Amino acid sequence: MDGLFDIPVLGLFFQLLDYLIVTLPRIAPGILGGATPIALGAMCGLLCERSGVVNIGIEGMMLTGAFAGFAVGSLAMSAMGDMEGVTAFGISAPLALGVLAAVASGLILASVFAWLAISVKADQIIAGTIINIAALGLTSYLNRLIGRDLDGAGRFSDFGAPEFLSDLPFVGWIFDMFFEQGPMAMSVIVIVIFLQIMLFRSRWGLRTRAVGEHPKAADTVGVDVIKLRYRNVIIGGALAGLAGAYLTLEATGTFQNGMTSGRGFIALAALIFGRWTPVGAFAGALLFAASERLGIAVGIRPPAGELGDFLAVLPNQFWAALPYLITIIILAGFVGRSIPPAAVGKPYEKESAS
Repeated sequence: MDGLFDIPVLGLFFQLLDYLIVTLPRIAPGILGGATPIALGAMCGLLCERSGVVNIGIEGMMLTGAFAGFAVGSLAMSAMGDMEGVTAFGISAPLALGVLAAVASGLILASVFAWLAISVKADQIIAGTIINIAALGLTSYLNRLIGRDLDGAGRFSDFGAPEFLSDLPFVGWIFDMFFEQGPMAMSVIVIVIFLQIMLFRSRWGLRTRAVGEHPKAADTVGVDVIKLRYRNVIIGGALAGLAGAYLTLEATGTFQNGMTSGRGFIALAALIFGRWTPVGAFAGALLFAASERLGIAVGIRPPAGELGDFLAVLPNQFWAALPYLITIIILAGFVGRSIPPAAVGKPYEKESAS
């Protein structure tokens, strides 16, 4: 292998490949953790766009869910105490209430957005932007008003992979990746697989795809287009709220203003990358998270040799911007090739019986 490293220019590629093979198993759990809120946001966008609604407000729903989960969890912790001995796998009553509050906040915002986009027939991009601006302002104000009095409800603990799985050669790190997580990160895999099956192997999935492509044709065969769009958007809002809950109740245990950091928009990029399929969108989320964690790994433990010398020249800002650069590249490379549902973004007005 050392001989390949000495090849001019091409040797850097082999050095990078070797570094990735060594490093990826170590950062794999962090990759799945980083992909979790993006994947949940992408599932929200999937449910909306597959039924014909563009949801730009995912970012606001996530941010509201993050604050609601943190605030309610903190208040519940203050009221109930530390709940010692009343936890299972780190799932305490305050944390559970926090998750429920985050999901409820996502449902409420999604209901408002659905009303604007489906019933009022407002421009869906503007309606989503309103949700984002309102969420950013409201959470920042409430955090300034009561945030200093909130101590948090703690964090969900990781499950941990069984030793006999972690010790398996070649694939042990994959089990570590999926088991060294809290319950919300692990649930993402179940949600993605469930939605993949439901979207392409169920009556609901067939109707959702029909409404997103040809709502008038779906209406003529008895599908209630308005009702289905409402249902999908509101369920999607619950997933966006769950993504916010992950940030404050599983990833960090605290709330910061604007802590979603554009993940709602990156989720839409992952959705485009995945061609509006759950598994494809999840792969896009993993790609973004991998680039983010790789930048951190290079900063902590850079590769040796010429590759390390080359990467050392790059400023820290490059690694911070790398995930977003990859997002831009994804959008530039896939927007023209990925074909969205034909009726996405188009309000539907039911024709009169006469």
